[in-house]
Amino acid sequence: MKILHIETATQVCSVALSDHGQLVSVKEINEVNAHASHLTLLIQDLLKDANISLRHLAAIAVSKGPGSYTGLRIGVATAKGLCYGADIPLLSVDSLSLLACGFVEYANKTGLKLSNAWLLPMIDARRMEVYSASYDSQLNQMEPISARIIDRNSFEGLLYKGKKLILFGDGADKFAPLFENDALVEVFEHFRCSAQYGVHLAYQKLLKGETEDTAYFDPFYLKDFVPTSPKKGTAINAG
Repeated sequence: MKILHIETATQVCSVALSDHGQLVSVKEINEVNAHASHLTLLIQDLLKDANISLRHLAAIAVSKGPGSYTGLRIGVATAKGLCYGADIPLLSVDSLSLLACGFVEYANKTGLKLSNAWLLPMIDARRMEVYSASYDSQLNQMEPISARIIDRNSFEGLLYKGKKLILFGDGADKFAPLFENDALVEVFEHFRCSAQYGVHLAYQKLLKGETEDTAYFDPFYLKDFVPTSPKKGTAINAG
């Protein structure tokens, strides 16, 4: 029941190996535009260190988005190619649920109390916009995934009354100054996506037989791709 996990929704390029729902190992790199050049190398090193090949895997799980257009495209294309070549099933997990699971794991390890909090994982969508959703401390999704612009008044709705809001992920960091004096909003900076956070989600999908159609599966981009206008002498940033 070994699963290879691939996470490329953000700047972090990350792969992990699990066995029966337990993390075995993880490799990742946090560099701009590293996915195309590093993803397959990380996978090769991960499998080599574990002394296994693709034929030993029960499935490959990929983070389907939302997130970086380019990162998702590379991650999904790589996962699909490996699944085709090894004739094994493809699993997918959404990036925000993965991020929320990772934060709950972090809270359990550090003793952080989440019982009266809502979790808002955020993935950067440029400027003051993020991809986000909200979860309670038991990881029940309270609000659907959406692209939203955050300002000082974003969390004043009745829906949030009485709950502390915890923001985390690469999209949340830029809001730390905005909410530094707000007792009900806490920003955990530098908490990043990692393939290891999707282990439980992918394993449960495998047990339930919730696999994807490898031929037709596409990333969940959420928004249409809009290329930026490059400065003279620079390449287009594809997100």
